[in-house]
Amino acid sequence: TNDVIATCAFGISVDSMRNPENEFYVYGKESTNLNSIALLKFYIYRIMPWLAEIIDLRLVRQKIADFFRNLIETTIKTRDENGIVRPDMLQLMMETRNKEGKAELSIDDIVSQAFIFFFAGFDSSSTLMCFAAHEIAINHDVQEKLQKEIDEVLEVTNGEAPYEAINGMEYLDAVINEALRLYPITGPLNRVSVKDFELPPALPGLKPFSLKKGQDVWLPVYALQRDPKYFEEPEKFDPERFRGERKKDTLNSGAYFPFGLGPRMCIGNRFALLEIKVVFFHLLARCDLKPCEKTPIPLKYAKDGFNMKAEGGFWLKGLPRKDAHHTLATDPVNRTR
Repeated sequence: TNDVIATCAFGISVDSMRNPENEFYVYGKESTNLNSIALLKFYIYRIMPWLAEIIDLRLVRQKIADFFRNLIETTIKTRDENGIVRPDMLQLMMETRNKEGKAELSIDDIVSQAFIFFFAGFDSSSTLMCFAAHEIAINHDVQEKLQKEIDEVLEVTNGEAPYEAINGMEYLDAVINEALRLYPITGPLNRVSVKDFELPPALPGLKPFSLKKGQDVWLPVYALQRDPKYFEEPEKFDPERFRGERKKDTLNSGAYFPFGLGPRMCIGNRFALLEIKVVFFHLLARCDLKPCEKTPIPLKYAKDGFNMKAEGGFWLKGLPRKDAHHTLATDPVNRTR
């Protein structure tokens, strides 16, 4: 996830598998580590912004902020001087400088947009991949169906993995959506009320609840997405919830919103979903995922941070597929980029 975002948002190439000490990965890991201290800072920013300003509170160390800003500035300067054009997010933001009638993005704007894309997609996407891999490994029938769908696509596309083919895979989409339902990486989401609003009584005999303009509302994503009122057998990993007629009921329930809902939903949701689908397409075309001695069943959640993750990490066994009938025509890393 680090390398993909580095390429697509910042326009640089890094290889964190061969060089895990590269600054982009090290600084990214530190800045997205939402531990108890980071959570406390968030609360201060949200509840007492005046205090955050007085004490000059920073969510990200100045050295890290300077690194990302210098990276963007240098990349833009190099592209301008050498006439380099690349198909990435940074290029799209640079092009606002030459369009009439559109507000030009400043360097601060560009750095902020690129960094929030990175901040939101670095740890969350990789953790969701791990939760999904765990469920695929312990649910053999799900893995078999998924590999069958992948094999069918490879047969039709002669070993290629084009965007249209991967994005059109119904069962792969259902598996990822069900993983998002069971394991929304951000357990709660928050919104600020833009006007006064009265909510009806939650139960008979209770008073209505008045929501004031500017009031912060926290929405319990995890609780709602596991509520038996909205999902039959909510603790069961069942991708069929997101297929056929059942998919409409699931998506329209109002209780499924891992990326949020409406105009303020996560701006990177399609990017994250495609990235995760590409990973599992290439992985399961080549490998079988199986539980091992250290695989916790059921999973236990760590309690040392804001985002959901497994206590003790994720442990699975990957074996080469003996029944793989097709060879992918391209290297998975280059195809993903």
